[in-house]
Amino acid sequence: IDIPGFIKAIGAGDMPGAVRILKDKNSLPGICGRVCPQETQCEATCSLAKREAPIAIGRLERYVADWERANTKSANSPIVQPAPTGKRVAVVGSGPASLTAAADLAKLGYSVILFEALHVAGGVLMYGIPEFRLPKEIVQNEVGYVASLGVELELDSVVGKVVTVDELLSNGYQAVFLAPGAGAPMFLNIPGENLNGIYSANEFLTRVNLMKAYMFPEYDTPVKVGKRVAVIGGGNVAMDSARCALRLGADEVYIIYRR
Repeated sequence: IDIPGFIKAIGAGDMPGAVRILKDKNSLPGICGRVCPQETQCEATCSLAKREAPIAIGRLERYVADWERANTKSANSPIVQPAPTGKRVAVVGSGPASLTAAADLAKLGYSVILFEALHVAGGVLMYGIPEFRLPKEIVQNEVGYVASLGVELELDSVVGKVVTVDELLSNGYQAVFLAPGAGAPMFLNIPGENLNGIYSANEFLTRVNLMKAYMFPEYDTPVKVGKRVAVIGGGNVAMDSARCALRLGADEVYIIYRR
């Protein structure tokens, strides 16, 4: 991303120009501006960080994306695409990696069909990250932009059951991009992991998102937590789980971390 370029455009009041610069390299600015760890990536190498504080690149990216969504008749205005290559690519999954790959391929002139196992595209962005950190409306807006580039969405399509990779390759696809997501949970292999009240983070957050449990008590769902909750881990997923547990009525939540 031309970071100096899009910041200069903001400073000049050229918001459409800032949008164009961002979306030339990043098709998901509304998402990245909210959940990407800019403080350890682009902001960590900002020259101003050596003297004072770095420029808040992530917040500026979010600002531009939010401006586009609020100030254009169609927030999903497609970028001018090159001539079609005549080649087809299948993308398996619809999380951030798949959406990015699909958009980039479409911008290069490839015909892209995206296969998603569930009924709504977005992957972990929809089913793993809670609404209070990444609103579903933002995710679906970005999905809509990717679709506006010409990417076809095949929902409720489980690759491996409905169709295999070999069948895709033999049916006119020149390549298959596999990004089904890390859906299988990881366990510690300690006694008691199979007791009632024990959730993997994957299962817990998926239930919370699918059942809108984050809106408790407006939505009183089957996702039940105790009054005292322990979350093992210290990363983003652990923090999301802890914050969801509090919203579901836990009185005390403890983060148990090895460091």
